[in-house]
Amino acid sequence: MSARGGKKKTTKQSRSSRAGVIFPVGRMMRYLRKGTHKYRIGMGAPVYMAAVIEYLAAEILELAGNAARDNKKGRITPRHILLAVANDEELNQLLKGVTIASGGVLPRIHPELLAKKRGARGKGDTLLSTTVEKKKGKSLTPKKPSKKGKSGKSKAVKKDKQNESGKDGASNSTLEDGPGDGFTILSSKSLVLGQKLSLTQSDLSHIGSMKVEGLIHPTTAEIDLKEDIGNALEKAGGKEFLEAVKELRKSHGPLEVAGAALSQANGLAAKFVIHCHIPQWGSDKSEEQLEKTIKNCLSAAEEKKLKSVAFPSFPTGRNGFPKQTAAQVILRAIFNHFVSSSSSSLKNIYFLLFDSESIGIYVQEMAKLDTK
Repeated sequence: MSARGGKKKTTKQSRSSRAGVIFPVGRMMRYLRKGTHKYRIGMGAPVYMAAVIEYLAAEILELAGNAARDNKKGRITPRHILLAVANDEELNQLLKGVTIASGGVLPRIHPELLAKKRGARGKGDTLLSTTVEKKKGKSLTPKKPSKKGKSGKSKAVKKDKQNESGKDGASNSTLEDGPGDGFTILSSKSLVLGQKLSLTQSDLSHIGSMKVEGLIHPTTAEIDLKEDIGNALEKAGGKEFLEAVKELRKSHGPLEVAGAALSQANGLAAKFVIHCHIPQWGSDKSEEQLEKTIKNCLSAAEEKKLKSVAFPSFPTGRNGFPKQTAAQVILRAIFNHFVSSSSSSLKNIYFLLFDSESIGIYVQEMAKLDTK
């Protein structure tokens, strides 16, 4: 038989070449069948998966190559991959739970250390310098004999006592500015009206010993203590704190969404606890409701003329807010509140953070605030 009427021989093409991707489509199909053996898998699923993974690999390799070029290296190392992922906002959020072996950590120096190196003086430095200069002036200048005798000596003694009491008062005020033992201040920033935003790191079990006048407690309409922060407050305050919360439930009733109410912080180092009803992520205008919640907490603190409040890292539990979005909304709400108000009793606002992910997010977002 002649081959004229037969079928023409065609070269076989792989699914990757037919789809126009480099990553193997057949291997992706095998992995999908192995990992999701209970479900039906369409023919387009491995093609889509191969295309997405190829795009991510190309994006990471491009950024890692730029990092290697900036460091004058001709080979991409895990360190360059870590820098590429960490410096890209979307990749950092995608791979936030991934640990890159031999990648190291991000280089960062606290702004306080840079300020000291440049010779900038803080409030504590100015107090110490003035007292030292006064002491030097007293030792260098000769004492004039007093004409009035004993009366002159008594006045000099009184002045010395007043100076010593003033120094003691200044030292006590500097000691009382911090949130207390067990809390590390990572960075701080001043707003237009002089309010100071501070990022503090500690363990959740130390929340009851934080020396602030107002402590924010994210909760539900029933003001329950089922979440991590509520449990920590209950353990620290004991029965006295539970009784204060029960009295608030009876007197105030259920909280509205974005509502805030104060209770006595019995058994805690703080004076008041500000309970606020956090909205649910994905609900109608959830970000606007969260911003309103923060403003209501600040207004409730100002009604009691509080000078310091502490916000724990929230809301991420049952409310489902992403940490990046929550940090952006909270910082924006605090900044806009003080910009729009002419005066406020609040002077110090602390953010109590417990994990490294929240610390990194808040450091990035607080650096974006334009306080000029």
